[in-house]
Amino acid sequence: MIKSMTAFAETNLSTPEFSVGIEIRGYNSRFLDIATRIPGPFRSLEEEVKRVVSERITRGRVEIKISILSRGEQMHPFEVNEEMAAAYYDALVRLRNKIDPNMDIPFSVLAEKTGIIEPVEATINSNAAWPVVHECLIQALKEFEVMRVNEGNAISKDLKQRLVFIEECIRRIEINTRGLLERYQERLRERIKELTEGMVELDSGRIAQEAAFLADKTDISEEIVRARSHMAQFRRIMESEVPSGRPLNFLLQEVNREFSTMGNKACDAGISHALVSAKTELEKIREQIQNVE
Repeated sequence: MIKSMTAFAETNLSTPEFSVGIEIRGYNSRFLDIATRIPGPFRSLEEEVKRVVSERITRGRVEIKISILSRGEQMHPFEVNEEMAAAYYDALVRLRNKIDPNMDIPFSVLAEKTGIIEPVEATINSNAAWPVVHECLIQALKEFEVMRVNEGNAISKDLKQRLVFIEECIRRIEINTRGLLERYQERLRERIKELTEGMVELDSGRIAQEAAFLADKTDISEEIVRARSHMAQFRRIMESEVPSGRPLNFLLQEVNREFSTMGNKACDAGISHALVSAKTELEKIREQIQNVE
């Protein structure tokens, strides 16, 4: 089964203790690359998050954004610097008395002064949040998987159509190899007549021998067999349950190598045209495979 590396999922989960939101984005990558964004107090959960993700995804860049909020008030304590507040207030009173003794000093002036009221970073037991994060992460990964499979099915449908075209090209190439010996013999006769202007008597046996040698030298039957075998294996891997991106990419390289060898060996316009069409379609498949896990 083909799965796309490009996908998106977003899930939220709340309990009496924590509220967790997870967003997952997937992109193309040659290898597995997991990037996380987790609130500082819960950073210790990063390795567990990566472990869970890597058990389900083998290739691609996966960006995971996690928000975690505690529902307990004890998570948001503040500290008051009373000495600083008193000193600052005294300074404000002295300043007021010089400017306008009847002017009020609003409490907000003290509250807004940096250093008087400051949040205290609470000691958080991140392990207490892990069960909720884990459950939310599993839900997000399931949604992520659904989108990857749907995208993969669309890619698979496109690939199968292109495989049919390439297999038809291989069939045309094989058809064009039939009668090559006779065509080579005729070419040799015409070439010799052209060069000698018909003054040399043609030796049919020698022409047949030379044509047979040329036909053997340009024989591409083995390459055709291997290309067909690669195509069949390509289809089998597409239907398998294992991640298929890397083996499919390898097979494409092998098929391209067979086509290149055919082009170097065969001296036939029909074969050359079919090879150009097949290699063009092969490149389109290669581009699609870059998005396959």
